[in-house]
Formats: sequence, structure tokens, C-alpha cells
Amino acid sequence: MSKAYTPATAASGVEEVLHLLEGRWKLIILFHLFGGQVQRFSDLEKLIPGISQKMLAQQLRQLEADGIVSRKLYPQVPPKVEYRLTDWGQALCPALDALLKWAEKRESLQPQPQA
Repeated sequence: MSKAYTPATAASGVEEVLHLLEGRWKLIILFHLFGGQVQRFSDLEKLIPGISQKMLAQQLRQLEADGIVSRKLYPQVPPKVEYRLTDWGQALCPALDALLKWAEKRESLQPQPQA
């Protein structure tokens, strides 16, 4: 059953969701995990040039705490840690895809300069 929203509660709900995705690197991390991808910490480091180990760890911890990413630690030396999206995190893919399509429409709707 779908929740009924007022303009104020809808705005508040969207603001809460956007807060979950705040951060320079979170969306990039998510796109590397979409489609059931499983990535090790070191792989994510290589895939995201410019991110520090500290920032990657911090962003992954936040995504994990928010229930978007799951972390699996293998008890071995050296430690092996894998990250994947939770089902809820994977459900975010169509919403982000819709945002991309919405952004693409901007170009087609822009008035063309007069010659």
C-alpha cells in the first residue's frame, strides 16, 4: 500500500533520501556496484581515481549504515572485504536512471539561440 503524501511530507521525504546520497563519491561508488557487481575495497580504489582510502572507507561505512551497501569480511590474511548493494540499494538504480533521462531532456527543452 502506497503512502499518501502532502507537498510538505513529500518534500521532506525526498530531502531525507537525497541526504543519504550526499557526498562527492557515493553515487560513483553506487554505479560501480549496480547490476549485482561485487567489488573488493582495492578494486573500488582502482575504479575511482582521486578518492583516498580514508574517504572511500568513510563513504562505504555511511552507505552500509544506511542499508544501501552490504559488506562481507573474509577472515584471512591479508583481509578480504567485498561490497555489494543490498536489495534496497539495487532498487535505487531505476530512480537514478530516471534522473539521468530527466537531465537529458533539459538540452532538448532549452530554447535555441536566435541567429
